[in-house]
Amino acid sequence: MALAVIARITVQEGKNEEFETLFLQLTEKVLANEKGALMYTLTRSKSNPQEYVVMEQYRSAADIDAHGKTDYFREANKAMGALVMAAPVIEVLDII
Repeated sequence: MALAVIARITVQEGKNEEFETLFLQLTEKVLANEKGALMYTLTRSKSNPQEYVVMEQYRSAADIDAHGKTDYFREANKAMGALVMAAPVIEVLDII
């Protein structure tokens, strides 16, 4: 069963450009290397430019698990950790 992931991230003031650059580099790697990742998109709130939502879609729970274990994800996550206010709020959803 396909699954969706929504990750809500709040970025520190003045760190948007660096965060977006890192995230878009990660996006390229995810989409090029993970056959189970069907969508991986960064969006920014119009009402609060410090708030981002990552919309993801995967073929299976195993694909979500594999995504989190890739070296490039771990490296990007570590780098972006210094740019955010707190850990992301993540929700996994069933696709109907």
